[in-house]
Amino acid sequence: MPATPGNHQYNSSYRGAYSRKTAKTSSATVERGEWVAQAKCRNGDPDALFVRGAEQRKAALICRHCPVVLECCADALDNEVEFGVWGGLTERQRRAILRKNPHVTDWASYLSNGGEF
Repeated sequence: MPATPGNHQYNSSYRGAYSRKTAKTSSATVERGEWVAQAKCRNGDPDALFVRGAEQRKAALICRHCPVVLECCADALDNEVEFGVWGGLTERQRRAILRKNPHVTDWASYLSNGGEF
């Protein structure tokens, strides 16, 4: 069965199934397990982040005070994740950012060096 919101088995890496691309092999990917364990959403209902329409903005509020929002956002952008709220960004917001910034190949480095959307 293809990975779509609502049909996953919950585990610490379930969100990786919603990517268009295979995860990049980089230091950010290698350290993914470390930041995922610190995510504010890690103990919540995973389906709460995979909602449609206006509910996505409400779901993004979960990310507001997350200590790893930058890492989550960079991971979603690097891997062109299609579904859900990641790093405080909705699906539509991530698509717009990727279209506006086709030159960025490593979002973790770009954002940590002060890069802007």
